[in-house]
Amino acid sequence: MSSKKINPKGIEEFIVNEFNRNYELLRLEGGHNLAPEAKKLALQQVKMYYRRLHDLAETVTDTEVKLTLPEQVTPNGNKFSIEGVVDIVRELSKTTMYDIKTHNADTVKSNITQYENQLNIYAYIWQNLRGEQLNETAIIATQLPDNIKDALELADEAKLKYELAKWQPLIPIPFSQENVQQTIKAFAETVDKIEEGEFAPASVEKLKEKVEGTRARFATRICRNCDARFSCTSYRQYALSSKGAGSHFKEYINDLGTEAENAVRNNEGWLEKPDAFDVSDYL
Repeated sequence: MSSKKINPKGIEEFIVNEFNRNYELLRLEGGHNLAPEAKKLALQQVKMYYRRLHDLAETVTDTEVKLTLPEQVTPNGNKFSIEGVVDIVRELSKTTMYDIKTHNADTVKSNITQYENQLNIYAYIWQNLRGEQLNETAIIATQLPDNIKDALELADEAKLKYELAKWQPLIPIPFSQENVQQTIKAFAETVDKIEEGEFAPASVEKLKEKVEGTRARFATRICRNCDARFSCTSYRQYALSSKGAGSHFKEYINDLGTEAENAVRNNEGWLEKPDAFDVSDYL
């Protein structure tokens, strides 16, 4: 029995077509568009992931497996569930769980405990709630290293091939059931804080620190993924005191309009302090 050889170009064409199809579906469902550069980078990550780990990708037996730990209760009595999505590879008597992250591999390696705690929860659900065998867990960090991005930008195939061979996006994560309850408790405490409106931001000093394992600051690596950053006092203070990209934020936050627009606001009382009111008047 002869096996049919897979055409790499055909696979990449398939990836591009499916990526664009899925993007359109998500765009129509959610009503959000990606900036052209962000969309290009996302597609590059998918293509490079396949080039580097195609042997693994082709052995995945269960994709996007949804894991749920339901009916958890916080110390304050709030109910919550923990959910996650993983890929499973079953090979003979061995089962491996993979969690795909759009993170940098060095960041994962430098903060291994954080990822270990999350995968421990997934392993707990898989083994205890589902009663399935599990031998190994791992993270696949799909964020492209700068050297690969440079090679793609230069369209240098020789450099790209060299850098892809150096890239190690697959990171084994040891799993243990010992700390699962402690991790669940941490989730529960976070839920209580959310329900009680406790959203204390990190300090400005923290935002200026480099994230371990990277050359990026906390404000760049973490805050830029937060939709509430422009309402965050720490981020506003950081951006207003920073040079470079922060200057655009300064222009944005300090732009109160033209003199004529401000005069209209003043005349119409936009900037006046509102009258105090008694809520009992509305009951």
